[in-house]
Amino acid sequence: MVLRLSPADLTVCEGAASFLQSAFWGRFKGRFGWTPLAFRLGWDEAPAVSPLLVMSRRLAPGLSFAYVPWGPESLPELSAGEPAGALAALARALRPHLPRTTAFIRFDPPWYRSGDAPPPLGRPFRRAAADIQPPDTVIINLAQDEEAILAGMKPKWRYNIRLAEKKGVAVREAGAGELSVFYELFAETCRRDGIAMHSLEYYQTQFALAAEAGERARGLQMHAQGLQMHAQGPAPGLRLYIASYQGQDLAAIISLFRGEEATYLYGASSDRERQLMAPYALQWRALRDARAAGCIRYDLFGIPPADDPAHPMAGLYRFKTGFGGAIIHRSGSWDYAYNPPVTVLFNAAEGLRKSLRDLKKR
Repeated sequence: MVLRLSPADLTVCEGAASFLQSAFWGRFKGRFGWTPLAFRLGWDEAPAVSPLLVMSRRLAPGLSFAYVPWGPESLPELSAGEPAGALAALARALRPHLPRTTAFIRFDPPWYRSGDAPPPLGRPFRRAAADIQPPDTVIINLAQDEEAILAGMKPKWRYNIRLAEKKGVAVREAGAGELSVFYELFAETCRRDGIAMHSLEYYQTQFALAAEAGERARGLQMHAQGLQMHAQGPAPGLRLYIASYQGQDLAAIISLFRGEEATYLYGASSDRERQLMAPYALQWRALRDARAAGCIRYDLFGIPPADDPAHPMAGLYRFKTGFGGAIIHRSGSWDYAYNPPVTVLFNAAEGLRKSLRDLKKR
């Protein structure tokens, strides 16, 4: 196996399949403590190369780690079910391009299975104490008509969607100017569920950079048409939806539309008028809009690994799986140690923090 890796400008990641490997995401996380690094990655003698986004973050003075969210998007040994060797070769090849203080590199591999989780990577990888991206999720097929999408839902979910409409819940697509409404609802949600939250600036920056990426993509499209070339990669589009009743805002969600996939990123709801089922109306609006925008998948982006009533987020499992779709499982976060003693200590501290967070959710 021959691995070809070369540093590249971040724009090469415009063509990534996942938004987590996109240039937009790299620029966004670069505003909040991460350093994005882009590469062209190829395997063996095949001429094709794929983009790879790697992000570096400082942990403490003289100590940092690297992270690859849902990458690499191509791996030669994946079809054989033995990806650890290729992933380890990539970790070694990346080492000279990372800060000398890098203790380990963490991968969130993108491959998945329906029904059960992919096999563990095993040596030389170590399972991370906490996942960065949710390994388990629900993906709804939008390449079918609306009646078929509704038919795939649980009956109660269809009833709740119709109930919200009948009772007069109104859903509007709002712009970045109404992020303060979302943030107020989100703060209420986080207090109720024991969830940590970012600053309002975090979400404002996300919308601003998505808008810039859209403008950049339109400019590239016009340039490509003039030169009879193909523009590179899909542009991200962030959508803020707010559900209200008699002038009172009850719930809000933020979804990302990009190419063939839409992703439900954030949700917020009030304790007021919960019997009106506003969150169901929001998801149904986002599903229909994503389908109209040309997306063929809608990722609800994160559920507990199983239907376990004792899990602190058991309600989230029931809510998201009720919309139908396929439940899929990824392998989660795995670390390749450049400095094994430091990696072990970091994982121990990370595991303790995760246990404390889970206790707050109960």
